[in-house]
Amino acid sequence: MRAAEVVPGRPDASRVVDREVAERPGELLVEGLLAGVCGTDVEIVRDGFGTVPPGRDAIVPFHESLGRVLSSPTPDFAPGDLVAGVVRRPDPEPCPACAVGAWDFCRNGRYTERGIKELDGYGLQRWTVPPRYAIRLDPALGDAGVLTEPASVVAKAWTRAAAEAGRSHVPVRTALVTGAGPIGLLAALLGVQRGLSVHVVDRVADGPKPDLVTALGARYHTDLDRVPGDVDVAIECTGHPPLVWDCVRRASVTVLAGLSGEHDPVPLDPSVFDGIVMGNRVVVGTVNAGLPDYLEAAEALSRASRPWLDGLITRRVPLDRFAEALDREPDDVKVVVDLT
Repeated sequence: MRAAEVVPGRPDASRVVDREVAERPGELLVEGLLAGVCGTDVEIVRDGFGTVPPGRDAIVPFHESLGRVLSSPTPDFAPGDLVAGVVRRPDPEPCPACAVGAWDFCRNGRYTERGIKELDGYGLQRWTVPPRYAIRLDPALGDAGVLTEPASVVAKAWTRAAAEAGRSHVPVRTALVTGAGPIGLLAALLGVQRGLSVHVVDRVADGPKPDLVTALGARYHTDLDRVPGDVDVAIECTGHPPLVWDCVRRASVTVLAGLSGEHDPVPLDPSVFDGIVMGNRVVVGTVNAGLPDYLEAAEALSRASRPWLDGLITRRVPLDRFAEALDREPDDVKVVVDLT
């Protein structure tokens, strides 16, 4: 079997290797079909983010997965089932969160993550996974099943938003999504599926993004000032500090789902701070996802328009040239590595 392999912080060391993957007792054996590429993968390869498995100097990348079951130790899965693998694993202690299966809220940082932290990812032609960390997908999804992991991230964001809005007695009718990358577009999808009036803001004026938003029945803007009035919920997907403050200023509940990557201080407008206090506004962060979020994501994708989902996958790169997937092109939305 062939596998991608990278050394964090050394792009020149990226390569394809032969890797034997044998069946493991109690685990599914899966044929890898696609691996999705996201900014985290770029940070691993180019910036040295992440941690290789113990005793190794390289890691198999990619945490967004789609595969087909070859064999299963449990009747819950059958050969031919489409599956996606969960990314995070609980820490060994476990902490109070991991002890109840909420590993996405791990409190001591000793969790592991496939393709990111101490575990090989899904960038290989065969992989194994324990059944509890596999999500069976609607077979009609086809290649769009590779969107399960990013959809799980926004499913968690919407769950957190709904919980905080409920505590604040906010009837959620309107939503603002900043950023029209895969996370932002999937956040918009889930917002529309909830029956909300959704506004998406992104600086790109042409290409596939405006059409994808419009096809959802949401409204696309290149200027936040064109979004009318305040909103009930904002899902901030860019990490761009000025947009973060704009979301906090305008939304009753803001969920931060994007990392800034910036280190220069950004002045805080006192009116934003005062608005948080006087308006009982809520700001929460979210990262990764738990098993309920994956299941909700799989259900949301199964209800979505298949042509719309297919429109998110804008570029496919063969495994032998997987490093090309890390170079962003102007019209990219979701780039995938074809493992077959």
